[in-house]
Amino acid sequence: MHSEPRMSNSEALTDDEYTMRSSSSASPMSPYFYDQGRLSGEGSPMMMSPWNNNAGSPFQKVEWVPGEDGSLPQNALVGSLVREEGHIYSLAASGDLLYTGSDSKNIRVWKNLQEYSGFKSNSGLVKTIILSGQKIFTGHQDGKIRVWKVSPKNPSVHKRAGTLPTLKDIFKSSIKPSNYVEVRRHKTALWIKHSDAVSCLSLSDNKLYLYSASWDRTIKVWRIADSKCLESIHAHDDAVNAVVCGEEGMVFSGSADGTVKVWRREPRGKGLKHTAVKTLLKQECAVTALAVDADASMVYCGASDGLVNFWEREKGYAHGGVLKGHKLAVLCLTSAGTLVFSGSADKTICVWRREGVIHTCVSVLTGHDGPVKCLAVEEDRENAGGRDKRWVLYSGSLDKSVKVWSVSESMNNYQSQHQRMVSDAESLPSVSESSLSSSGWASGRN
Repeated sequence: MHSEPRMSNSEALTDDEYTMRSSSSASPMSPYFYDQGRLSGEGSPMMMSPWNNNAGSPFQKVEWVPGEDGSLPQNALVGSLVREEGHIYSLAASGDLLYTGSDSKNIRVWKNLQEYSGFKSNSGLVKTIILSGQKIFTGHQDGKIRVWKVSPKNPSVHKRAGTLPTLKDIFKSSIKPSNYVEVRRHKTALWIKHSDAVSCLSLSDNKLYLYSASWDRTIKVWRIADSKCLESIHAHDDAVNAVVCGEEGMVFSGSADGTVKVWRREPRGKGLKHTAVKTLLKQECAVTALAVDADASMVYCGASDGLVNFWEREKGYAHGGVLKGHKLAVLCLTSAGTLVFSGSADKTICVWRREGVIHTCVSVLTGHDGPVKCLAVEEDRENAGGRDKRWVLYSGSLDKSVKVWSVSESMNNYQSQHQRMVSDAESLPSVSESSLSSSGWASGRN
């Protein structure tokens, strides 16, 4: 038996109910078909996932088998964090801390892979988590962004510091009729509030602004210093599944409408103005994940057809190629050093090593019993200074577990059928070629 960590439930206010979901082009046979009478999360493949995992210890360690020279394998499963309380939707890692979010509404905090603490929202499964100093921002299925702070007296205690937008701003905005916008037929809402699930959060390169993407088809920009909503961008024609910030004020968004767009942030008086720069991708299948590498030289896009497209900043975000390593939808992406990680509904994680524009699949990590929904990566501090640079990769899945991997940056090429992807104009898919659906994730929301 394992004792429960401290769970702080500091929501002082009852969360109001939202009517959810804008209309979708999905067919009635699709799991993403919109029924006007249901909420956002109901009926989605993730909510109805059949995968289960009978957990014992919350952290189940896997013993490494040393090689012939006594060294550790170049990539290895360290262990699993398992807690029977729901599918894992979100991860955030910083140093020795790992935050996990699930459809239980709990945010668990792990320290050195041991249960440390936790906190809980009143409603809304936790779709995304992002850390900014002593603040933790969580985006939820109910359309809310909640803000939490670490107690200065006890770092294991997390207290809710408010929501975005603040109650004060909601009250001030509600007075002026011009602050209401149509979010659905015969339905209006304040422009500073999301009217559907918050799917993704991202920090600007200067750490001053927070971007929130939503199924309500908008991206909202928040000033972290005073929690003000500076702008609401009607970014896409369907749910926005991903938003990620690059350098020099560049912002990228991906949507269920099949497009990836580039935006430029520019100061405008006391606020901001985002201008559409270009559309990088336009296809029929949904864009489900985005990532930018460490130096923001590459932008990666995962989609429901299982492909990962990438673009090069130095060439004005010209299309660089396609990574083909998954059989089903790519649900999450992240990068570290020269490595790119893609997690998929096919239950695997592909590890890609980049040399220029050439990407080689050096490893396929298997072990999850359900779709891999989220990824987070940190440098392996125990191996700091070593010749073989290693990373700790966390993967959250709809099998209700988080797996912990040790991955080497100098891995030998994975000997399999995964091909090296090069910048070759003849190999790039056209819109029609890349729009083929490989699974039921094709036109849905991530």
